[in-house]
Amino acid sequence: MENQVCLITGANSGIGQVTARELARAGMTVLMVCRDVRKGEAARREIVAATGNGRVALLRCDLSDQEDIVQLAEDVRRQHDHLDVLLHNAGLIGEKRTLTAQGLETTLAVNHLAPFLLTHLLLPLLRRSREPRIVTVSSEAHRFARLDFNDLQSEKRYAPLVAYADSKLANILFTRSLANQLRGEGITANCLHPGGVATNFGSGFGGGLLGLAMTLARPFFISPEKGAETSIFLASSPAVKGVSGQYFDRKKPKEPSQKALSHYNAQRLWEISEQLTRTRERMTND
Repeated sequence: MENQVCLITGANSGIGQVTARELARAGMTVLMVCRDVRKGEAARREIVAATGNGRVALLRCDLSDQEDIVQLAEDVRRQHDHLDVLLHNAGLIGEKRTLTAQGLETTLAVNHLAPFLLTHLLLPLLRRSREPRIVTVSSEAHRFARLDFNDLQSEKRYAPLVAYADSKLANILFTRSLANQLRGEGITANCLHPGGVATNFGSGFGGGLLGLAMTLARPFFISPEKGAETSIFLASSPAVKGVSGQYFDRKKPKEPSQKALSHYNAQRLWEISEQLTRTRERMTND
């Protein structure tokens, strides 16, 4: 895997850091995308020390800001002539409804629109790889999604877990659409449920019911090492060569919810996502 290049978002902690470490250990060039440069650099140094692989780079990007994403893609395209693995790992859940620099609801923007936009911007590099893979971390939480296309950005009402579930359903719908559109090009797209992982995810919650629920559930969570297994598997294993459009749990395909299998939902979400990210305009001007 020495000539392979992998980009991982949210790579400075949790399953993202473990995934970056193990793919670096396997010999890949790893591009760690992080918002916090200080934490990202600390994680990068840990990975280099643990693996002996010096080809681990840190790229700063605030995935809630689409202009940052455009700049990230430009930097990657300038520094690399191909990309073998694009791994969308970053995700968040917000206790309160907040808006991004583009005026979009933050959970949807970071968890779904960022992967949507970044994937399109990096497709030219992926097309230059021999066996390119796109991997997105979703969640079993998608089964609790509401997915109201008339209120996709939770303007009428905001519930943290519903917003998160909607974004994770969007990950699966995007993956399935992407797999269909890229069929015949040799680019695979799969997504996964990592399990309930003991990380700092959701640590910003205060003493409300949601914060209490996460605190009580934490002892039952699995380790980041265990949670990263399926991401690593989909990014590197020969066993999934050519497999595309699937939702994985514990390294095995699993049928997602009926909403995730809906062609209407997939098509409508794609159309809205194109509008909210101005993807066609950006690709035309690129």
